[in-house]
Amino acid sequence: MTAKTIFIIAITAIISIFLMLNTDAVEFNLIFVKKDISKLVIVGICTFIGFILGYWAGKPKTTVSSYDTNNPQETPEDRRNELSDEDRDYIS
Repeated sequence: MTAKTIFIIAITAIISIFLMLNTDAVEFNLIFVKKDISKLVIVGICTFIGFILGYWAGKPKTTVSSYDTNNPQETPEDRRNELSDEDRDYIS
C-alpha cells in the first residue's frame, strides 16, 4: 500500500467515526423555520461540500499539452539555444 492510500483510508475512518459520534439533534434556524436536524446530516453535508470545493480549487487550470500550442515543432534543444550566456552560467 502506498502512503496516499493509507492516508485516504485513515482520513475516511476518522471522518466516519466523527460522524457516528455526532448523531444528536440540533436546532437549525432557517429564515422563518426552526427545525431539529441531526448533526450527522449537517456535518456530512458540510464535509461533502468541502471535498467538492477542495477538488475544484485544487485541479489544474491548464494541462501540459496546452503549453505547446505556440510552437509544437520546437524541441528542448531549440529552447536551450535561445538562452543567454548569463542564463547558461546560472543553470550550470
